[in-house]
Amino acid sequence: MTRTLLALALLLIAVLAGVAIGETSISPQVVLQVLANKLWAAGYVLDPIDEGVVWNYRLTRTLVAAACGAGLATCGVILQSLLRNPLADPYLLGISAGASTGAVLVALMGVGGGLVSLSAGAFVGAMAAFALVILLARASGSSSGTGQIILAGIAGSQLFNALTAYLITKSASSEQARGILFWLLGNLSGVRWPSVWLAVPVALVGLAVCLWHRRALDAFTFGSDSAASLGIPVRRVQVVLVACAALVTAVMVSIVGSIGFVGLVIPHAARLLLGTGHSRLLPASALGGALFLIAADVLSRTLIKGQVIPVGVVTALVGAPVFALILIGRRNAR
Repeated sequence: MTRTLLALALLLIAVLAGVAIGETSISPQVVLQVLANKLWAAGYVLDPIDEGVVWNYRLTRTLVAAACGAGLATCGVILQSLLRNPLADPYLLGISAGASTGAVLVALMGVGGGLVSLSAGAFVGAMAAFALVILLARASGSSSGTGQIILAGIAGSQLFNALTAYLITKSASSEQARGILFWLLGNLSGVRWPSVWLAVPVALVGLAVCLWHRRALDAFTFGSDSAASLGIPVRRVQVVLVACAALVTAVMVSIVGSIGFVGLVIPHAARLLLGTGHSRLLPASALGGALFLIAADVLSRTLIKGQVIPVGVVTALVGAPVFALILIGRRNAR
């Protein structure tokens, strides 16, 4: 209970900091007063501009960042455990590349006749890429073997990345290409409350599904044969958890674009601190992912005065060196 309360306190402090810090600073007291006005009609007299910035821009952005960070880190944990590959992350299955192609088709080619949003197109593309990866894995001999899924994911990613590059080169103006590139690198600028109502429940449900299968994930640490010998329904668990990872990743990518290194670095850091038991590893990774992406979003808004950097650039700049240090530390620990 104490750990749970501490985790919630850390998350609330991070959300408060994410809302207060930005291009112009807003005091935590004003942030709390805005929340009190909106949630409980407290009646504090506030500047309408500050109130609008807090409620309609920064709070939604911070909540979506927390949900996406938690969801991607959770997916990284289960994929690394199921595939027994320390380099596995949520984008291994080609989902990010498929989402990019779907978004570009909507933005440039007018697919959907204006009735389909960029996020909806990205989600459809992500699920199409996942379906293709599963078909390729099955055609190669297995839909659940780790080697086949990894290779199929690489092939699917290359295919959809090539399609995206072709569409941008063929049809995009310079302004369109710039906007699409900014979205592909991870963009939280356009998120509003509908995105919050989608991202937060998906992240929570994904974490709950994975926690429900935490004992099975512990068994998979020693391989699928060991899991089967312990009575784990290997194929069913693999299908459920891989599909869960695909769905969560597709939703997050469709909202914010491709944000790398969250699902790769955070699970490794959590394992170094807490070990491999998934009853602690999953919630710790979700919390770490939320805190990491909130911090990255704050940096994306404050590093360059007057400009917003794609949050995916910040996660890569921070995540790549951290991941290198983790790898060096693991080597020295052997």
